[in-house]
Amino acid sequence: MSDAIRLRITFAFFMSLLMTVLMSMWVTWLNIGFHPDFLARWRHAFVAAWPVAFFAVMLFAPKVNGLSQRLLRRFPRRDTKV
Repeated sequence: MSDAIRLRITFAFFMSLLMTVLMSMWVTWLNIGFHPDFLARWRHAFVAAWPVAFFAVMLFAPKVNGLSQRLLRRFPRRDTKV
């Protein structure tokens, strides 16, 4: 397996893990607050969402990266000195 593929998989793993933990916790809290079964519901939401998030990052990260690079080339940084 090439280093580029290993990097892409590792990045997707950690990015999807972090975002799924944060977003599933946030949405669970918005829906039920800190209810006695908050952790069980959050865990269920996380387990259901993480595989989807992983494959979404694997699929879309290269396209988003390319879009970001094109936007930054089109709108370069302008240093303003006072």
